[in-house]
Amino acid sequence: MSSPSGGSRSWRQPSQELRESQARVPIERTVYAKVKSVEVPRTGYRWRGDVAVQIEGGVELHLVMAGTIAQWLREGEELRLLLREEPLIIGDKLVAMPEGYEAWRIISEKGDLEEVKIWPPWRFEATLERTSPLSASTVYRYRVVAREAITEEDYMEIVQLEQHHYASREERVAIWRCPICGRYEEANLQPRCPVHGIPMRLQEIRGSLPSSRFLVLELVDRKPYEPKIAAYVRVDTPIPLMSRRLPDGRVEKLIRERVFDKSWFHPTFWPLAYSRRRELAARYRELANLYGSKRLARAIMGEEVSAEALRNANTAAARIARVVVHPDYRGDGLGVLAVRMALRWIAERRIPEMKRRKHIVETIAQMARYNPFFEKAGFKYVWDTASNRPVLVYPLTAEAEKKLDEFLSRDPYARQHRGHLYKQRFAIGEPLSGPIELKGVTKIYTSVLDIKRLPADLQDVLRAFGVERRSVERYVLRNVNIRIEPGEVVAVVGLSGAGKTTLLRMIIGAATRIDNEMYRPSEGEIVVPDNVRIEYMLPGEHEPRFGDETLLEHVARKLEDPIAAVEVLNIVGLSDAVFYRARFSELSTGQKERAKLASMLAGRPNLMVIDEFTAHLDSLTAMRVARKLSQIARMFRLTLIVATNRADVISALAPTKIAYVASPTVYVEKLTH
Repeated sequence: MSSPSGGSRSWRQPSQELRESQARVPIERTVYAKVKSVEVPRTGYRWRGDVAVQIEGGVELHLVMAGTIAQWLREGEELRLLLREEPLIIGDKLVAMPEGYEAWRIISEKGDLEEVKIWPPWRFEATLERTSPLSASTVYRYRVVAREAITEEDYMEIVQLEQHHYASREERVAIWRCPICGRYEEANLQPRCPVHGIPMRLQEIRGSLPSSRFLVLELVDRKPYEPKIAAYVRVDTPIPLMSRRLPDGRVEKLIRERVFDKSWFHPTFWPLAYSRRRELAARYRELANLYGSKRLARAIMGEEVSAEALRNANTAAARIARVVVHPDYRGDGLGVLAVRMALRWIAERRIPEMKRRKHIVETIAQMARYNPFFEKAGFKYVWDTASNRPVLVYPLTAEAEKKLDEFLSRDPYARQHRGHLYKQRFAIGEPLSGPIELKGVTKIYTSVLDIKRLPADLQDVLRAFGVERRSVERYVLRNVNIRIEPGEVVAVVGLSGAGKTTLLRMIIGAATRIDNEMYRPSEGEIVVPDNVRIEYMLPGEHEPRFGDETLLEHVARKLEDPIAAVEVLNIVGLSDAVFYRARFSELSTGQKERAKLASMLAGRPNLMVIDEFTAHLDSLTAMRVARKLSQIARMFRLTLIVATNRADVISALAPTKIAYVASPTVYVEKLTH
């Protein structure tokens, strides 16, 4: 094969150049190559691969690339290479290093030759703007790089994310293998081989297949305390077979093939189809007995029978099998962004096989019933599987979109949902029926300073300063007039001791009719609507109480609706089964703030009052929580009053009013956004 570049340079066989200089000379030359062999080690196969190709003059060139990409190439395939750096001579091999070349796979589809880029791995820089709920102004932003996981470090980061998502004492998220003896071990953290005492190498991630590809979202300009990888998406080939369960319980076989072209889903990665079942079953039992783990046996079996399945897999569809977001970033749009990036990756690189053009992306996600982030990314619900799991589809081509629209409009069952699955169950009911009004409110605090009960030595000290007995009266609030309309968000600001908490107590007292002098004004009147339902939090004085129950139990008990409880936890950013089953004491500080908000929302209030809001959170976490609460308030027309002195939090809240408290006066500024 000759290069179309017309250049005169040619490479000699490496054995003739072993003593020559290894200087890496920048070049740019296109050559065509034929795959001779592919080597992917059993341990570390996802990030280590060697593809030997024959180029012009019969020279053998070794391409160093990630194993998760190399494993899809087959002997005899043609590639187009753009060499950007002079290959190196390593031992007796001519080697193109990962950063020194680009590669395209040459394939034939419907009789036409096409090129699919396979190297370098796909990457895309994106910015996610988090804007004010009332304007287009940016409160904060995420800068991320969406890219394929290709290094061992990437996969170790994915294991850490999996622990946030799934791990427990009973669940292990990774499978490890000793590079010396080949022994397997299940663990969440990197174990040492019990025989050789060396660190075992990561072999596989829970639930993934040899055909799985991983896309990660890497945070750019992150703070030292922020994770490197904030989210990942796992993409697989379509499942081999799919049936639909109808509302009356009947099951329709091969439902996808009735709606879309059969060829779009076949042949998919299906190791069972390429192995003798009796021998496979015997080998499975042997491994299960050896390791005492059925899942570990399945993982090992997958490795042993996957080669032929990988060779034959060639579909026009892909499947998003998993989306995991770091707990601190849940409910802030990164999940939707990750899915959208995955869709772009699948379309541009034809993931996972890198062969045929992709028409659709499917996902099977029970969570889609309670969290609409797939629908927010553009997916449409089509049906439930025979096991009652919802299936959602995203069309990548006009042909797929037409077939999907025809199904949704003509199928008697699909016509009822029109592609929409998520139906919100949680609601707070009616908003406040009228304004909250403070009319001439004055609050006087009286304190008596008497030193008689103090020890004698302390009394002597205080007498030296002229202190004996004194009655002190002071105005904390004086002639305060405020009107808060239903659905408004009000920020109360002021120096420590200026009277912010006192102002909140006056409103709380009027809404709850607490029989406590601290919650009643000395003069004036506070009017609240008759339909007021208040939830409030004064740190150290009144907060949601959590026992040993899980968060889901706590919220479900208050709502008397488990599905609505899941929605509430999702709304505040605790959208994961790990949090549903976690206890309050097991949460981080930021997660505890969200749990408190969930508990308050479960009371279905139309008025929420919070003191020292996000006082103990770092800036970014505080803004995320504040923005989320502001969105909730606007979503449900919830009247929200919070005390804070943080400019970043006020910006994220986007209040309609700011009450500046400077004892004893209060100045109210109405904001326009």
